[in-house]
Amino acid sequence: MAAPVPVRGRFVVVGGGIAGVTCAERLATEFPSEDIVLVTASPVIKAVTNFKQKIFTEDGKQCIYEKLCLCAGAKPKLIFEENPYVLGIRDTDSAQVFQNHLAKAKRIAVVGNGGIALELVYEVEGCEVIWAIKDKAIGNTFFDAGAAEFLIPKLTAEKLETAIACKRIKYTTDGSEKEEGSVAAADKLGSALGPDWHEGLHLKGTKEFSHKVHIETLCEIKKIYLQQEFKQLQKTSLSFPKDNSDNQNAHLEEELWPVYMELTNGKIYGCDFIVSATGVVPNVKPFLDGNNFALGEDGGLKVDKHMHSSVADIYAAGDICTASWEPSPVWQQMRLWTQARQMGWYAAKCMVADSLGESIDMDFSFELFAHVTKFFNYKVVLLGKYNAQGLDLDCELMLRCTKGQEYVKVVMQNGRMMGAVLIGETDLEETFENLILNQMDLSAYGEDLLNPNVDIEDYFD
Repeated sequence: MAAPVPVRGRFVVVGGGIAGVTCAERLATEFPSEDIVLVTASPVIKAVTNFKQKIFTEDGKQCIYEKLCLCAGAKPKLIFEENPYVLGIRDTDSAQVFQNHLAKAKRIAVVGNGGIALELVYEVEGCEVIWAIKDKAIGNTFFDAGAAEFLIPKLTAEKLETAIACKRIKYTTDGSEKEEGSVAAADKLGSALGPDWHEGLHLKGTKEFSHKVHIETLCEIKKIYLQQEFKQLQKTSLSFPKDNSDNQNAHLEEELWPVYMELTNGKIYGCDFIVSATGVVPNVKPFLDGNNFALGEDGGLKVDKHMHSSVADIYAAGDICTASWEPSPVWQQMRLWTQARQMGWYAAKCMVADSLGESIDMDFSFELFAHVTKFFNYKVVLLGKYNAQGLDLDCELMLRCTKGQEYVKVVMQNGRMMGAVLIGETDLEETFENLILNQMDLSAYGEDLLNPNVDIEDYFD
């Protein structure tokens, strides 16, 4: 059989997630008549550089590029590999697999304390949830203990809000199937998860109650047992506690489960399956063989301030890359959908500028860290050094909390606002963004900065 004819593209983008699609769309806007290829229909297994500039996909296809942007995302960091009862959630495909398993489940375990875990434990209904976290409080990646305490009541409250239909488009395309000068869309593969990944999914188990979540803090998984091994070792497990106080209501359980997790605090719980939500690792493996990519400490492809990797004509954006430039004092890289979109957009801009021989300034989106999402049905805005990351001990925290409505925290240093956490409909994000960026000395305003009866904007008209 004759070898397939290689697909050629002036610009080739690998990855159908947020970064890849954003990059391809921006390129198509800048070069509507050029051949732009978005490769997602089959995983890339190898990239060849050294002037040959080809990529090979799992289904045997080849793609020749002039400039390549790798946006292959990241993979879930599974607590135990090759275990059929341990699921990771990172894209719409794995979210669908989770939904299918959940529909037959009476109890699940969630391990991890990041964004996916926070969303899961709130959205799941009709199923007992054992939530194991290594921290003292929930949401440690995003919140302090005060914000965690503000959110906890929502875990036990009945959900009154109506589910919103999913409006996000799933983009996948194979370069050979698209029309010239366009970015095609199909539904063969899932895209990376955005803020609404659970919208449109039916996240319900077999039981008829709403929320039933038990939290185990300051612990990790020590060992996983399948049912047969559990019985052979004559282990015992705990029933689902009636509340989160101190497990006084947890008793030995006679019911058998498909899988059991033993925690480092000595407790064992049985469940139908375990969700590993302990973070991600950059998906770099397909591109390393035979290539001399520089990697960051976190394993991502190092990129400079113009999104160049260490290999000529290859850029990277989103979760796969590690920002190696000197960051703004109020920006940090986090593998979040907002940054994936910003990096994809900016990488396309850099590819176009390089192609035209033009210079380009660093994109404004990297001046200030800003992430907007939703946890426990609250709007959540994170700005700058929202948890005082990397700041000296002389920083000061200012708080405002209205139970069940809003939680506002600002991080101050030397009279200047360095970061903020806004939970609820605070309407403060635009004002605080400007105050952080402008680095005004706010010492004179004192506690009026968070006084709900004072319109802060009046100070700066």
